[in-house]
Amino acid sequence: MSLTLLIIIPLLTAIGILFCKGSNQVRNVSLFGAVAQLGMSIFLLIAYWQQRSSGNTAQMLFEYNYTWFQALKINYHVGVDGISIAMILLTAFVVLAGVLVSWTTEKLSKEFFFLLILLSVGAYGFFISLDLFTLFFFLEIAVIPKFLLIGVWGSGKKVYSAMKLALMLMGGSALVFVGLAGIFFNTGTFDILQISQMSIPLSVQKLFFPFAFIGFGVFTALFPFHTWVPDGHSSAPTAASMFLAGISMKLGGYGCLRVATYLMPDAAHAYSWIIILLATIAIIYGAFATMMQKDLKYINAYSSVSHCGFVLLGIGMLTKTAINGAVLQMVSHGLMTALFFAAIGMIYSRTHTRLVAQLGGLLKVTPFISTVFVIAGLCSLGLPGLSGFVAEMTVFMGAWQNPDAWYRFATILACASIVVTAVYILRATGKTIFGPMSSAYDKLTDATWNEKLAASLLISGIVLVGVAPFLILELIEPGTEIIMNKLLTIAD
Repeated sequence: MSLTLLIIIPLLTAIGILFCKGSNQVRNVSLFGAVAQLGMSIFLLIAYWQQRSSGNTAQMLFEYNYTWFQALKINYHVGVDGISIAMILLTAFVVLAGVLVSWTTEKLSKEFFFLLILLSVGAYGFFISLDLFTLFFFLEIAVIPKFLLIGVWGSGKKVYSAMKLALMLMGGSALVFVGLAGIFFNTGTFDILQISQMSIPLSVQKLFFPFAFIGFGVFTALFPFHTWVPDGHSSAPTAASMFLAGISMKLGGYGCLRVATYLMPDAAHAYSWIIILLATIAIIYGAFATMMQKDLKYINAYSSVSHCGFVLLGIGMLTKTAINGAVLQMVSHGLMTALFFAAIGMIYSRTHTRLVAQLGGLLKVTPFISTVFVIAGLCSLGLPGLSGFVAEMTVFMGAWQNPDAWYRFATILACASIVVTAVYILRATGKTIFGPMSSAYDKLTDATWNEKLAASLLISGIVLVGVAPFLILELIEPGTEIIMNKLLTIAD
């Protein structure tokens, strides 16, 4: 099983797009490549299960290690555990859905789909990297395509939003690089597995942990470095918004867990109260800020700040259940927010507005799109049976396991945000989907085949996680167990 195929498939797809003639060829090649990514991801999942079932207890499976640059001890070292595979599957789902909802893109379609597929190269490479420099390399690949997708194909203040997103993510990357360089100069290696077996001095950890955690945190809307999220999401084209919220923000959460927390556990314990404080502020602030929004994209963007706060809350609590919940929340939020942005994009393409006050009664003329919007909203507010409920409940249960009074108070505050979430979701849904309909919308058409397929793909993932969360938990628990063993050993 070669993990490099996860990089080669989208890379070949992107190159193939450059040689296409006409929009039809571009769309077909993009769709074929996205389907191949999903097929490869599912094949990887099956192969992983087979290896575990046969008794393979290695920390990482399907490892490949090749010396890339000997002078600086940089290796192309890749491998996966259950956490990596969960993120890879999420990426494949969102990329395929993004290609489908962009089916009618005519403006510079070749360049659009090339950049969209190129984003997935960075995501897959990031999630399989076991070398810190290689991981950083793939993290950087995704920044410039995001800038171009928003700046060229975006709407509203697209140039400002693209520039703000690029500068803030590059700033986050700079902090990450300082953190990774500090680890390297104190361990002599970029290899994650080797570093995990070492004991980095506490003073070194306390110095470089903030750089790594905050740097990755910028990508996942860590307060107060979240301000790129509303502007970036609101101006981005639909598929780019889906990728930004569904996958790019998960790069940050994954990095906070896999790199900062796992490799510097002493510092994770020392700074956990700060992480909890910032996560709680993000959850509460994001929820109340969402209530003030009048644009559907801004509603979803600010709610993402709140929901990603649950990821950081779960990581900061440093209990196994909470960390499991953080990974579940990454998967759940990735699927849910991609579905939400897809539904908003469908509505905007027909009504040419995203303002809640100008919408209403869409259920009468667009029943499928309206149903998708409602499902995404119900998942966001934590309806049982959907992924949002099991993810947030797992975070709350894990957070409560931490006996510290401050941590439990933070958990109560985070739980209270559910009420605020219900208010803004039900209000936006009631005004947009139900109620009186403007006469200007009585001729609207419902979802096309590609939009129905994209939405159905994401909904199936949301329902699967919500109804059978044990499938994801069984997949990720070996990985979280290793992280917890490291945290508990150091704590003792």
